[in-house]
Amino acid sequence: MLPKLQIDLPKSLSAIVEERIRDAIVNAELAFGQALPEDGVGLSMGVSRTPMREALARLQMQGLVVIVPKKGTFVFKPTLADAEQLASFRLVLELEAVRRSLTFAAEATLADLRAATQDMRQARTEEDGKAYARADTRFHEAFFAHCNNSYLANAYHSISGRVAALRAHLSAGQENEQVTSFEEHLQIIESFEAGHIDKIVTTLSSHILRAATAYETALRRMGVEDA
Repeated sequence: MLPKLQIDLPKSLSAIVEERIRDAIVNAELAFGQALPEDGVGLSMGVSRTPMREALARLQMQGLVVIVPKKGTFVFKPTLADAEQLASFRLVLELEAVRRSLTFAAEATLADLRAATQDMRQARTEEDGKAYARADTRFHEAFFAHCNNSYLANAYHSISGRVAALRAHLSAGQENEQVTSFEEHLQIIESFEAGHIDKIVTTLSSHILRAATAYETALRRMGVEDA
């Protein structure tokens, strides 16, 4: 009997385009509400309309772009309600992911948390707010990567792009927020290593809800309406 061979198929062109545009949105390279004309974006990336449209359709399913008939495609523009509702949903998912990752893969999760925290520390040293936001995103994704529940991980993936985009766009320049955030990450690691789930729940809940308040404040400064 022949052994099973794992074959990694190359990504389709539309998948590559999707990944590139998604990265640009979540890393704050593209502004909230910015127009993404198919021709302009396609030409800049050297692709035709078909893979571009396929990529944009999938990004719309992730809530990262909005396709308006006869007007075009735009980067999503969050409202105050979005910030609050995303935080509430994320909190439910992440608390369960923390419990499961502590049960099923504590050492692997802890290794990823420490690596992300080290990157955050380096970003703070270099005063690179966007790099800090990316490392922050990886920190929280670690719980879902090791939660041993694909449905839970997929539920988080459905909102993770918008969460990461909010983090990158709205917290990159807030030094006081970053100081508090970093300390809370360290507390979460300490509690996770000790297996103190109650302490993790308390710190993580405060962390997520406080971040949501910071995002709402930043959105108000941008003139965003509660709609």
